[in-house]
Amino acid sequence: MSQEAAPAAVGFVGLGMMGLPMARCLLAKGFSLVACDSEATARAALAEDAPEGKLEFADTPAALAARVSLIILMLPNSEVVAAVCEGADGLVPALRQGTLVLDMGSSVPGETRRLAALADAKGAALMDAPVSGSVVKARAGTLAIMIGGGDAGFAQAEQVLRAMGEKIIRTGTVGSAHAMKALNNYVYAAGLLAASEAVIMAEKLGLDLRVFTDVLNASSGRNVATETKLRQEIIPGRYAGGFQLGLMRKDLETAGAIAAETGVSAEALALCRTLWDGALGELGPKADNTEIHRILAAKATS
Repeated sequence: MSQEAAPAAVGFVGLGMMGLPMARCLLAKGFSLVACDSEATARAALAEDAPEGKLEFADTPAALAARVSLIILMLPNSEVVAAVCEGADGLVPALRQGTLVLDMGSSVPGETRRLAALADAKGAALMDAPVSGSVVKARAGTLAIMIGGGDAGFAQAEQVLRAMGEKIIRTGTVGSAHAMKALNNYVYAAGLLAASEAVIMAEKLGLDLRVFTDVLNASSGRNVATETKLRQEIIPGRYAGGFQLGLMRKDLETAGAIAAETGVSAEALALCRTLWDGALGELGPKADNTEIHRILAAKATS
């Protein structure tokens, strides 16, 4: 990408497990960044291999908003997003006419819509653009990105999004992308739960688990968990799929908020939430989400 083709600078708030490789990806593709993160170690990690003259830091979200017209948020949850947007030295009061904020984390759709209205009152815009994919895909710029919002905002964001993702899916109005991401991750969790229980039963029957995995993947039981988690992580007991239990639980809680908003009882979702809450209590938020199998297996032998 030539210097003329890239925006003068992109703001980036949140240099965590996914944010750091995403920011590095943008730098590698020729974008200039103004970054903001409260952790000195995160700032140092981004600065370590940054191209000369391409990276600056802002002390606060407000200071960042004064310097750029496109801001990416990659933050843990809606509570943190609200604090960054509305807290002391927050983004929203400092937003300028025409600024676009992209919330690329996994937030509650109702909160996304509320913050979008605040941005709109400032003559700016906030769109939701959550990602799907691992840290490996974040490094490679091959994430799937869902984006909710209007045509003008999408046109403003598209070049930056395509630098980080290989599949961009427009989902509708603001908040729709966060809703679809949460519901997608609920379906994934349900598939992982079913696959884990099925493998436990197959093992107790003395079945060859690798052959059983082949049967699932050639038949109607196939899902992303059977394709990418059973043989790779669960059967060998490696449990390193790259998605933390705490993040899985957060997405299930967001799906639960959607169930409450829509008045759907969602009994299977309630079961998933209960089981992941239990696993989180036993293993902690940083354990891999595939360890739900280990929790279930322990219960099966007790």
